[in-house]
Amino acid sequence: MKNIALAQADQKAAEQWVKSKVWNNGLLIDVSPSVNALEFYKQYNANKAVWDKVFAFMKNQDLKNLAPGKYPIDDKNAYASITHDPSKTLENAKWESHQKYIDLQYVIIGEEKIGVAPVSTATVINPYNPAKDAANYTADGTYYLATPSQFFLFFPPDAHRPNIKVDGYDTVKKLVIKIKVVN
Repeated sequence: MKNIALAQADQKAAEQWVKSKVWNNGLLIDVSPSVNALEFYKQYNANKAVWDKVFAFMKNQDLKNLAPGKYPIDDKNAYASITHDPSKTLENAKWESHQKYIDLQYVIIGEEKIGVAPVSTATVINPYNPAKDAANYTADGTYYLATPSQFFLFFPPDAHRPNIKVDGYDTVKKLVIKIKVVN
């Protein structure tokens, strides 16, 4: 019982921390309600300097006008990719997860749907490939609308299915930041 109460207290404290926005360093974009607050709290506090650089990158870059490509943030600890690509049909969007890097995904221009499901409930169709830092799944998940008002974070226990087409948005400009997991 004591461990359950402690876990609930930790979860509540993490949710309050996320809502307080002390982590955002002035970034005016919200975090999606789908984000695992406790894991965000743990990863941020385990590597605060890198996370601060990530949020500074998002705040200080002119993301709307930044050309597609890769951008260093903190050597191999964090790097960004800007894409401006067509969205995918639901059938062509794959479930994935990563073990070495956390995905921060942010739609700069446009809208897309993103599915989220626990890896523990997903069925592996392509086992984890360390070279690609990815595994693929089939899963039943919850879908969220990704807009320029919020970003998503996907940790190793999170299967996610990004890039799903929303009517009226054939192409989407998107930022994906890879942030090294601290174990």
